[in-house]
Amino acid sequence: MLLASCASAVPPSRLGDYLSPESQADAGVFGRLEPRPVPAGLLLVSDTAHPGASPNLPDEALRQLGESLKQEVSRAIPVRIKEMVPPESIQPQANGDWAQFAELAKKHELEYLVLVVLSSTEQEYPVTLFLGWTTYAQPGFRRDNWSLLEVALLDVRNNRVLIQAEGRGWATLDSPTAPGINQWYPVIYLRPQDPERRIWPPTYEGAPNTLRVVSFDQAAKRMTLNLQKAWIESLQAAGAEVHESS
Repeated sequence: MLLASCASAVPPSRLGDYLSPESQADAGVFGRLEPRPVPAGLLLVSDTAHPGASPNLPDEALRQLGESLKQEVSRAIPVRIKEMVPPESIQPQANGDWAQFAELAKKHELEYLVLVVLSSTEQEYPVTLFLGWTTYAQPGFRRDNWSLLEVALLDVRNNRVLIQAEGRGWATLDSPTAPGINQWYPVIYLRPQDPERRIWPPTYEGAPNTLRVVSFDQAAKRMTLNLQKAWIESLQAAGAEVHESS
């Protein structure tokens, strides 16, 4: 319970530094929106402004995540992603700054943007590793990564957020102090949700980046499920409004 409680707050939400609370639409507004699917641009913003934030994903990993999200978001909600929109000068602001999204959407001739804010944090500490998983102790270190994906569909023309959700991921990297035992290490675990599964990074030097990619992949799966749930709730809210007015 303690682990789950800590994971739910790490890293902290960053979406509020991009979107103000005043931009939130009524619960059922997306369910009433026509026509569907909504044509939109996908905007990925890698946020490293918070103290203790992890480094950005490498450009290629970020591009691959974007390509995956284009498919997954379109499956979760009735949105057709027309293009990936470069974040350019999008920055976190106190209470959000809608003008920067309006300007970017106008430049790309879009009325809707799917904003995805990526953030993560890590901690590293010494541990004793074991060769063959049971014997022969080896000094090493463990790096825990917590990742967060926050998504919001923006109706830029009307200055409102139509729907939003988040997904969190966790992964752990075990590495020896001295390289050269790559038959066992470095290795990534999906702790605590799947502690028996092991993922071996392709290179020793790139292991921290592989850790972040794995963690964000877990966050993306949960974000997609939560986004679909939010869409169903929007439909239900829209249906309830129609029932009350009839």
